[in-house]
Amino acid sequence: MNQEKIPATVITGFLGAGKTTMIRNLLQNAGGKKIALIINEFGDLGVDGDVLKGCGAENCTEDDIIELTNGCICCTVADDFIPTMTKLLERDARPDHIVIETSGLALPQPLVAAFNWPDIRTHVTVDGVITVVDSAAVAAGRFADDHDAVEAARVEDDSLDHESPIEELFEDQLTCADLIVLNKTDLIDVDGLGRVRAEVASRTARKPTIIEAKNGDVPAAVLLGLGIGTEDDIVNRKSHHELEHEDGTPHDHDEFDSFVVELGPIADPAAFVDALKRVIAEHDVLRLKGFVDVPGKPMRLQLQAVGSRIDTYFDRAWTPGEARATRLVVIGLHEMDETIVRKAIEALV
Repeated sequence: MNQEKIPATVITGFLGAGKTTMIRNLLQNAGGKKIALIINEFGDLGVDGDVLKGCGAENCTEDDIIELTNGCICCTVADDFIPTMTKLLERDARPDHIVIETSGLALPQPLVAAFNWPDIRTHVTVDGVITVVDSAAVAAGRFADDHDAVEAARVEDDSLDHESPIEELFEDQLTCADLIVLNKTDLIDVDGLGRVRAEVASRTARKPTIIEAKNGDVPAAVLLGLGIGTEDDIVNRKSHHELEHEDGTPHDHDEFDSFVVELGPIADPAAFVDALKRVIAEHDVLRLKGFVDVPGKPMRLQLQAVGSRIDTYFDRAWTPGEARATRLVVIGLHEMDETIVRKAIEALV
C-alpha cells in the first residue's frame, strides 16, 4: 500500500448493530490521530452525526464531521460521496485517517469501488472494511434460516423465493468485510455466541477475521491500520445484485422508506418506550432512532430501537437557544404504511 495515501476505513453493518457507538469510542481513543468522519444517515434527521459531534474528541472536531443525508451512500456515490471526498482532499490540513460510517441499509461494495475513481485513487486507499454485527439479534434468529424447511419448501414450490432483502443485505455486508465485529456479546451466553460465529461464518465464502466486542468497545489499534487496500480486491466481493445481473437475470430490490415524527415533550419516557415497543411490533418497524424532550431534565434523551429492543440514555445537555423537541426517525420496508405508523406514534403522547 502506498504510504502517502490517506487510509480510509469503511464501517458498515446492519441497522442497530452499534456502528455509531463503536465510532464514538474510536474517536475518543484515537491516540492523537486527526480523523475526518463521513456519516451516511438514512432519513432526514442527522441523529448519528449529532451523537458523534457531541463526543468531545479533540482529534475530530465538528468541522471534521460530514453528514450525507441524501439517501444510501451506495446509491449516491457519484452525486454525493465523490464530491465530498474531493472537497475533503482539497483542505490545507488533510486528515491522518478517514472513517466512513455507512447507513445500515447501504451496500459497501459500490462505495469501495468508488475509491478507484481517478481523483480519489491517487490520494486515498481503503485501509479496510469493518462490518459490525448485532450478536443478540443473530442469536435470536433474525437472520438465520431453517435450511431443512427451506429445502422442503423448494421441493414443493420451485418458484418460491426464500431470500428476504434483509438477508441479502446482511450477507453482502459480511462478504465485503476485512474485519467482522460481533458486537453486543454481553447480551448472549457462550453457547449463543458460538452459534452466532457459525452463522456469520456460513454467510460468506470469504474468511475475514472475526472479533468480539461489548458496547462497541474495540481499540483504535485494532480498527485502524489494517492496510488492506480493499479497492484492489473489490472484484472478489460481489453483492447479490452484481452476481444476479452477471447472468442477465433481472433483480428487484425491496426499497426501504423512512420518515421523521416530531412530538412534544414526553413526561413519562418509560411508559412511552413500553408503548412504542407495541407500535414497532404491530407495524414491523425495522429501526427507530432519535431524541426525546423530557420536561424538567436539562439533558436530551437519546432513543435507539432495533426491533422491540429499545435503549435510552441522556447524551448531552440541551444547548442555549436550541429548540427542545422529540424527533424520531422511523425506518421500514416500503410496504410500511407511513400514515398509520405516524398516527400510532403520535397517539402515544
